[in-house]
Amino acid sequence: MTRAPEHDEPHGAGLGARLNWLRAAVLGANDGVVSTAGLVVGVAGATDDRGALLTAGLAGLLAGSLSMAAGEYVSVSTQRDSEKAALATERRELQETPEAELAELTGLLEGKGLSREVAHEAAVQLTERDALRAHAEVELGIDPDDLTNPWHAAGASFLAFTVGALLPLLAIVLPPATARVPVTVLSVLAVLAVTGWWSARLGAAAPGRAVLRNMGGGAVAMAVTYVAGHLLGAAGV
Repeated sequence: MTRAPEHDEPHGAGLGARLNWLRAAVLGANDGVVSTAGLVVGVAGATDDRGALLTAGLAGLLAGSLSMAAGEYVSVSTQRDSEKAALATERRELQETPEAELAELTGLLEGKGLSREVAHEAAVQLTERDALRAHAEVELGIDPDDLTNPWHAAGASFLAFTVGALLPLLAIVLPPATARVPVTVLSVLAVLAVTGWWSARLGAAAPGRAVLRNMGGGAVAMAVTYVAGHLLGAAGV
């Protein structure tokens, strides 16, 4: 018996939802790792006092996680408002000019490669079943029952940033003073390599460039802040 070929690549709305979640989670985790690592390594360049490092790291973690959550909430709320406005416009047009909307849907389906006759028949059937959903999905690329949720995005960003920030915070305060910076740098670079690979794989992209981008950005951030902290500490600031 011949089995039908299996396709495990994501399609349609599922891919969009997963990429939106991935964007918030990966950006939040990377920001948590890099920004907190840069902060604590910079402070470590000026002082080896564990209390100062812990205070700076916790302050950075709280400020960063709340800032990420607030920014994501505002951004996704704006997107949701735009989606609602577009659906309201489409609903009004379907009530006022149904024939024109049917012709528009037919043209959209025809533009996807269907013949004129098949596109018209499909448009008629979709309109009879659920006209608003048909136009929302085909014309606007929106699932009216699954609008973007700003609270989900904010929560994901807050959690991801917090988890990411904990690594450099623990790496800088737990080891002895002479090992703090090397342990933190190596730990951060290792985690950035993993998150780069993970994000690339979930996004069905080649992991090499993502890993190098993550590690390179983190290394530059830590180097710059360490040098700045060391110079300020040496100057007695």
